[in-house]
Amino acid sequence: MRNLLITLLFLAVSPILFAQNQFSGNVKNQETGEAVFSATVYFPKLEKGTTTDIDGNFTMKNLPSGNYKLVVSSIGFTSYSQEVSIPSDNFELVLKPSAVEMEEVIVSTPFHQLQSENVMRVERESVSELNKKGAVTLADGISQMAGVENLSTGVGIGKPVIRGLSSNRVLTYTQGVRMENQQFGGEHGLGISSKGIGSVEVIKGPASLLYGSDAIGGVLYLNPEQYASAGTTSAEVNGDYFSNTLGYQASAMAKTSGEKLKFIARGSLAEHSDYKTGDGERVTNTRFNEKDLKTGIAYQNEKFKSDLRYNFNRSELGIPEEIGEQTTSKTLVLPYQQIDNHILSLDNKIYFANSSLDAKFGYQFNNRKEFEDHHDHDEEHAEEDHEHEEDHADEHEDEHEDEHDEESEELHPALDMELETFNYNIKYNLPKLGKFETIAGIQGMWQSNVNTGEEILIPDANTVDFGVFATTHLHLSAWDFQAGLRYDTRNIDSETHGHEGETGYMQAVDRSFNSVNGAFGAKYQFSDQLNARLNLASGFRAPNLAELTSNGSHHGANRYEVGNPELDNEQNFQVDLSLEWRNEHFEAFANAFHNTINDYIYLSPTGESIDDNPVYDYVQDDAELYGGEVGIHVHPHPWDWMHIESSFETVTGKRNDNTYLPLIPANSITNTFRVEFNQGEIIENKYAFVRLKNVFDKENTSSFETRTGGYSLLGAGFGGRVQLADSEVQISVNGNNLLNKTYISHLSRLKTDGIANIGRNIMVSLQWFL
Repeated sequence: MRNLLITLLFLAVSPILFAQNQFSGNVKNQETGEAVFSATVYFPKLEKGTTTDIDGNFTMKNLPSGNYKLVVSSIGFTSYSQEVSIPSDNFELVLKPSAVEMEEVIVSTPFHQLQSENVMRVERESVSELNKKGAVTLADGISQMAGVENLSTGVGIGKPVIRGLSSNRVLTYTQGVRMENQQFGGEHGLGISSKGIGSVEVIKGPASLLYGSDAIGGVLYLNPEQYASAGTTSAEVNGDYFSNTLGYQASAMAKTSGEKLKFIARGSLAEHSDYKTGDGERVTNTRFNEKDLKTGIAYQNEKFKSDLRYNFNRSELGIPEEIGEQTTSKTLVLPYQQIDNHILSLDNKIYFANSSLDAKFGYQFNNRKEFEDHHDHDEEHAEEDHEHEEDHADEHEDEHEDEHDEESEELHPALDMELETFNYNIKYNLPKLGKFETIAGIQGMWQSNVNTGEEILIPDANTVDFGVFATTHLHLSAWDFQAGLRYDTRNIDSETHGHEGETGYMQAVDRSFNSVNGAFGAKYQFSDQLNARLNLASGFRAPNLAELTSNGSHHGANRYEVGNPELDNEQNFQVDLSLEWRNEHFEAFANAFHNTINDYIYLSPTGESIDDNPVYDYVQDDAELYGGEVGIHVHPHPWDWMHIESSFETVTGKRNDNTYLPLIPANSITNTFRVEFNQGEIIENKYAFVRLKNVFDKENTSSFETRTGGYSLLGAGFGGRVQLADSEVQISVNGNNLLNKTYISHLSRLKTDGIANIGRNIMVSLQWFL
């Protein structure tokens, strides 16, 4: 296997002879005949694009010969998608004006199509749009997407919940590789900054066909910001201020591109104080800070493309325990966690005459440290001090106290975990056979977990994944079909920790898990306005190290957890039905799903206590989740600048004994009124919105949860862009919880302590495009 990977990597950067091709054309407005400026012209399969100039003209060079799908999109126009042949004569295209939101290419699914062409419905949102709604963090921002919520510990720690499933049941992808950062823990956040992320895509439901184990709940796919268009250089500086946490985040970016070589770099930092609830109380030790560096270099010609990206992120986050000292300090106090995350990815594509090879490789190093109060340590020294004072003369007392203070200031992590991961994902896009497009590939992971701290949550272990898969897409005039099959295997080999019979003993585990999964989807276009999608998919998740081996107190969760080395795979099957109606001034959608999970793993209280912590065992039972999302979007003629949006989402989760699953989000409805004006003499791209989110009472809770009362949150914002000589400035002001409501989310991990969520927060943002 190692020799195969080295050979493929060598091929990815080896020259392959092809004729150099150029593709040129012009884009106009269908109604007026005027040129369309700054329209995006993009070949998804080649991952290469450009924008039109002031006259609507565009040119792309160094393209391989063959037939490729072309996508042309621009704000205020219906997106265009059509297969074209390269080489080709000058391409002329007219775009139809439309108030419908501009469609983008979906990257997280295998065939890189527009949403309207996709067999699977995928939620997509640009990070800039999420930021306009006042998101403090990336995890906070994605919770504004239909069917997605945020499992939070304060403001700084959050992780996605997709239709009621989270943690190891939801995969996060960034830079094209799966994110591995000890996500088994409820208090372990995403560990990635929103700065430098271009857009977010969410697959809701089992995606094991594409991504293997752990994707039974869905996938959060983060697309990095794009390189500059060929022959251009640009830069950006932006800053945000948050009134509630007295926090800020700042970022600077520069990128430049020639015809073949491209480069981008961005540095960001953020600091926040403890957040303030609606009743004016600051939640002690919810402060956090973050430093982030993202950079990339890419080379592309008519033969191949190679994209090398690196991301370093350091997050330091307080771990809240109880409300205490009221301060606006940003200096961390104990306990807190420090997480360093390094992600290196290499994405290679080799283009043949009628096919292509895609080889992605990723390396990650995650170092998680937790620093805790050393009360026991201090007490031991206090006793030693007392004995020392009785046996020695008083003149030595001051000297001893100085030594003791110096020793107490030494800070060592109680928990120190190093996770090293290597990923590979190699796909071959076969030559098109009639109307069939087919992809086959292999995917795998090697992972090592090492502990160097005093406390152990999971033992030292190695994990090896391997999967092989194939998927095909058939396009007919009104029907689209997609199907696939995959086989996966995972081996987990852990070391023994402690001694049998003692507290904290973890026995060695050497387990292999395997699974065969498939997916089938169909999309039918009833008319230009109405389409329907039906997707059937299975998925699996091998139990993680915490579930297999735990035997100790988990201080972040305030419980003693006992693992089960005999746990089996979780295996699920989901049926997903989607209806979508769209015309020039009205959109509506309805999604319904039913997800059956066999051998669902969960924590069950035993009624016992160890070290004053209640004992929970990891056990299994069958479970099911069902629900969906519905929504409308009205932009009435002739007031195309006006948008009225409303969406409702619901999910119910039950075990086989008819009891409810924990951490299932409450039902909610969100109504938004917004206006947009793209043109203006001084201020362009003006917008303003008012949003009201109503969250209903959460009555259906698990046996160790309590009900959560409903609440309503009011948000609003406005902004615009001003032209300054050769640069532009984007200014926006957005507010959340404007009525300063005191409320507790059912998905807040601080709920058990009666600690409320964040109160009123005003975010002021300034972006300077150079």
